[in-house]
Amino acid sequence: MSKPLIVIPMGDPAGIGPEIVAKALAEPKVFEAAECVIIGDKKVMEQAIEITGVDLKVETIKEPEEGKFEAGILNLIDLDNIDMDQFAFGKVSGMCGKAAYDYIAESIRLANEGRADAVATTPINKEALKAGEINFIGHTEIFSALTDTEDPLTMFETNGLRVFFLTRHVSLRKMLDLITKDRIKDYVKRCLEALRRLGVEGGTMAIAGLNPHCGEHGLFGDEEVNEITPAVLELQAEGYPVTGPIGADSVFHQAAQGRYNSVLSLYHDQGHIATKTLDFDRTISITNGMPILRTSVDHGTAFDIAGKGEASAVSMIEAILLAAKYSPCFKQA
Repeated sequence: MSKPLIVIPMGDPAGIGPEIVAKALAEPKVFEAAECVIIGDKKVMEQAIEITGVDLKVETIKEPEEGKFEAGILNLIDLDNIDMDQFAFGKVSGMCGKAAYDYIAESIRLANEGRADAVATTPINKEALKAGEINFIGHTEIFSALTDTEDPLTMFETNGLRVFFLTRHVSLRKMLDLITKDRIKDYVKRCLEALRRLGVEGGTMAIAGLNPHCGEHGLFGDEEVNEITPAVLELQAEGYPVTGPIGADSVFHQAAQGRYNSVLSLYHDQGHIATKTLDFDRTISITNGMPILRTSVDHGTAFDIAGKGEASAVSMIEAILLAAKYSPCFKQA
């Protein structure tokens, strides 16, 4: 049985992306699970291999089909877009921000064309993107634009716990305005469809509460009474396997124990804290609702340790393994 081909953009060159890519590709379990092609800069990638001390040799290729998928080989499509005279680890750089975008765009192109089974992304820096005159705030927005997908779904998975997000990069004040019955219903339906596409059958999705103790029938806030509970009741009446709202201080633990197949977190930190506290390194982001599969580490560029060989590759390894796990579901879709 052939292994899935996972394409991996190198990330911001000034961050830890190149190092965790090098460490991940040196892992036997990654080699056994997938054929990997890196999109990046050869000079930076060879430097990362030297810094980390892994036993890898860079094989420069033009197309994924040219890959030499053997142990000890890192297949690289070299965009050659970093001037090493201007390069510095741990610094916000427009050059690096633009380069990181170019790696992502090329990865998406290959996946869109069906020449890669999934994309597993590495950290980028929002300030560097802006300095490079890239008008996207992050990965999700880039994938949305380049796959022509409106409002992709973010799902975290760690140790069997799956968490979707109703809102993401907005302030808490703006988030409250987005907690509406119609939005919740739309998201639940799309989240359940995303789970089906990933091969998750059976079980119930839980909706996290917003206010302490789910508002205590309006004593601590009325969002549960006016928006969340009505959404759940209407979804249940339509036959959707959903329950809630359930207090956010318990629902994630219950889901991690297997009581629910997933949780809809209402805002960014609510779900992030739950998953990352459970297992920070193995919290992997999956962007759903797109024609292609994308998994990602869920940590930043770690500029403070970039270039030192200290960064853990656990999250990168898990992102590649999860991409390999779910990619057959996208082939069947």
